Amino acid sequence: MSISTESIRNLAIVGHGGTGKTTFVENLLFLTGVLSRPEQVESGKTVSDYTDEEIENKISIHTTLTHVNWRDCKVNLLDTPGSSDFVGEVVAAFRTAETACVIINGKAGVQIETIKLWRRLVARQRPRVVFVNRMDEEGANFENALADLSQKFDSSFVPVTIPIGSGSDYRGVVSLLDNKAYLVTDGGKEETADIPAEMQDQVAEARSALIEAAAEGDDDLVAKFLEEETLTEEEVVRGLTAGVREQKLVPVACGAALRASGLSAFLNMVVGVCPSPSGMPETTVDEAGAESSVEISPDQPFSALCFKTSIDQFSGKLSFVKLITGKLNSDTEFFNVREGKKEKVSKLYTAQGKKLEELQELNAGDIGILTKVASAKTNDTFSTPDRRFTFKPLALPQPVHAVAIEGAQKKDEDKLGEALHKVVEEDLTFQVEFNGETKETVVAGMGELHINMILDKIRENQKIEVNTRVPKVAYRETITKPAEATYRHKKQSGGHGQFGEVSIKIRPLERGEQYQFDNLIRGMAVSKGYIPGIEKGLHEAMSEGFVAGYPAVDIGTELLDGKEHSVDSSEMAFKLAAKGALRDAASKAGPTLLEPIMNLEVFIEEQYLGDVLSDLTGRRGRVLGQEALGGGIISIKAQVPQAELMRYSIDLRSITSGTGSFEMNFDHYSPISGKIADDVIKAAQAE
Repeated sequence: MSISTESIRNLAIVGHGGTGKTTFVENLLFLTGVLSRPEQVESGKTVSDYTDEEIENKISIHTTLTHVNWRDCKVNLLDTPGSSDFVGEVVAAFRTAETACVIINGKAGVQIETIKLWRRLVARQRPRVVFVNRMDEEGANFENALADLSQKFDSSFVPVTIPIGSGSDYRGVVSLLDNKAYLVTDGGKEETADIPAEMQDQVAEARSALIEAAAEGDDDLVAKFLEEETLTEEEVVRGLTAGVREQKLVPVACGAALRASGLSAFLNMVVGVCPSPSGMPETTVDEAGAESSVEISPDQPFSALCFKTSIDQFSGKLSFVKLITGKLNSDTEFFNVREGKKEKVSKLYTAQGKKLEELQELNAGDIGILTKVASAKTNDTFSTPDRRFTFKPLALPQPVHAVAIEGAQKKDEDKLGEALHKVVEEDLTFQVEFNGETKETVVAGMGELHINMILDKIRENQKIEVNTRVPKVAYRETITKPAEATYRHKKQSGGHGQFGEVSIKIRPLERGEQYQFDNLIRGMAVSKGYIPGIEKGLHEAMSEGFVAGYPAVDIGTELLDGKEHSVDSSEMAFKLAAKGALRDAASKAGPTLLEPIMNLEVFIEEQYLGDVLSDLTGRRGRVLGQEALGGGIISIKAQVPQAELMRYSIDLRSITSGTGSFEMNFDHYSPISGKIADDVIKAAQAE
């Protein structure tokens, strides 16, 4: 029997690396009876971290789907990686879950990756809750953690549980929702008790603040609260639910996940105040590209989004889907909109980590897994044939680290290509491209760790050696001033000869305009049928460049005049004449090299600010500004040549002791000259 949409809660478990997300999920599974005992990450046996590379490195690399049942609700848990190298997995979880649970360390507070993830959640307008973990460790302080949250984020944080002690004195939590204490036991599962007498005043004050926040979450409750200065338990839950759904407030719970403490009260909060998928909006795109919204509902025809693809050696291709509307049965026929192809569900599953559990039916809002749907890819929309919209694709970040690769043995190239293709299907933040300009196969990802893990896995599974090197930069060429040239192509070698003469004028265009062609010939100096050949010649000359063999861009050309021969002229002759004319003109037009310039945003702790700014200057970077994000975290925005960033993910980690991270994207091309240009030309000529 499927779970109703109203009884589903989808939760993305996110946070900085090392905050205890996997341990948190493991102990939720233990608390709810899914596991007879929880495992620690170091054991390599946790439900979430089950792949060879996760076990070996003792970190989460993939988002793992698990679920628990609590108070007649199904809670889907998406345990995500904490490293920025695997942020694509987190983005997929954000898209799938209505609520994000942000785990923070009770001692360290808010850390860099948490700040970046929070910004994504704000941009997506996703409801969120916070769990302050590790309250049993020395130095943990709930009040400091709350203050840190308020300092760094513009949100209204409302405690729903408070700790009983901290560090070695930690004994459990008090839930402000039901006025109960949940105490740590030796058996690993909490027991309920009365609130300790010494905490009565503290609890009364915290509960009063909770009631006030609940009233502000629902406009209908404000008047009652102002009149009576209190609300019933049912009204508190209603107000908090509305406040979370509208992102007016962020409930904060606490505990010690390793000791399964604080988790009962946490699940009560999730079931009580976190939104169900029902009525939540999902963005669609029609065939004309126009966006609109559809609400998650079981009462509409079937539709679903494929948010993740995994290729399992035993089960084959696994397509993770979020149902948006309608129902999905194990014998449903559906339509893959991208492929325009009808597919049939063979079997339908949910998962507890790597363990698949067969289902007969899923309702709107739930998460399931389809097997062996050959046409399915991440971002695909599945629907009924008469509904030809697609769901908006995942908003994935651009890769920040790239390497050129090749098989050590020529015979391994095909095997390497097939392996890379499978990775790209599973991981959309990993890109593979053959660069025709530099004649290299380049792979790009979210960091050195991301790429190295993928290549190590290919080496191990395929038994092939893969060589890597820093990729070449795709430079461009252009001109800096107008020039004219006339070129005659004439060749006689028995029979018909070749003849074509072209006079052109060229001029620089604004950066980014690429190319412009104007035919200014008056009369019949050149027949109309030869003009396409002239344009082809101009294009070929630009693609071959004039300085170092890189493609030329941003050149406007005017065809001024020409001559043809009644017998010997041809399209080919005029193409060669146009190429010669453009080369001659370019040599007089101040040809120059252009290099790609990237937009760079760096996130660092304040103590590293001077070193990072100095390093950016040494990379010919132009700092555009910096912003204090609170709590000693700084964001720096700059523009830096791509050639200076080829190892930046490695170098930044070195400068910041592994704490810094960055995002980048292409902005524009900019001229280079002097020794830098000379070195680029020399390197190009040496190949």
